[in-house]
Amino acid sequence: MNHTATFDWRDRLRAAAIHLGVSALVALLAALLVFAVWYPYPYREISGGRELFLLVVGVDVVLGPLVTFAIFDRAKPRRELRRDLALVAVLQLAGLAYGLWTVNLARPVHMVFEYDRFRVVHLIDVPLELEHLAPAGVAVAPLLGPTPLSLREFRNEQEKFDATLLALQGVALAARPDLWQPYPAGRESVLRAARPVEQLKSRFPQSAAEIEAMLRQSGRPAAGAAYLPLIARKAEGWTVLLDATSAEVLGYLPLDSF
Repeated sequence: MNHTATFDWRDRLRAAAIHLGVSALVALLAALLVFAVWYPYPYREISGGRELFLLVVGVDVVLGPLVTFAIFDRAKPRRELRRDLALVAVLQLAGLAYGLWTVNLARPVHMVFEYDRFRVVHLIDVPLELEHLAPAGVAVAPLLGPTPLSLREFRNEQEKFDATLLALQGVALAARPDLWQPYPAGRESVLRAARPVEQLKSRFPQSAAEIEAMLRQSGRPAAGAAYLPLIARKAEGWTVLLDATSAEVLGYLPLDSF
């Protein structure tokens, strides 16, 4: 009797361990999609992608093997056992699919120059009724991660007034596809708004070494670099380092430079 009970517990543990290994492998593949494509650095930090993914996938990975441990019993008819395990797998995959769908809705799709700052726009921020107004060649939700964009100038005062009213209702200017344009088209506006990076070093002397390290990595001297503040989902501010001539993005720093 004791031998049978011990054998049953070992079988359950083995089945749960196999299920955990498979679940971890699937979660790893999902993590590659999320962190290498949807939330590349620094978006996993500034858009909350890491926490959301770990919450959704972590629960799914843990619950599946626990349910397998609870239901696995070789005393069951083979057909019944296979049915139970298949049902667990289907439910777990459905949970993972729903979790990835949620992460997809919250993912960053563009980093938009918004006249005097950069703003990260997430898929859920873009009004559905405006998606069809995105300019030709600019995808609302690019498959390979966030892309840089800029906003065109307002055509007239009425358009500016209407945009301001919509912004007061919670729709950021950067989230409006009808105002988007390719990033290079806004180069001159970006450079006019950007500030010399030496000012950033003066404001944050404790981060001067980090700023210099990023400039060395990019191959730009401080005299040839500028910066602008970056607004994203999280409360903490970030800063975008730019080439002071081309407006090319050189890097990102966790500094609230507003």
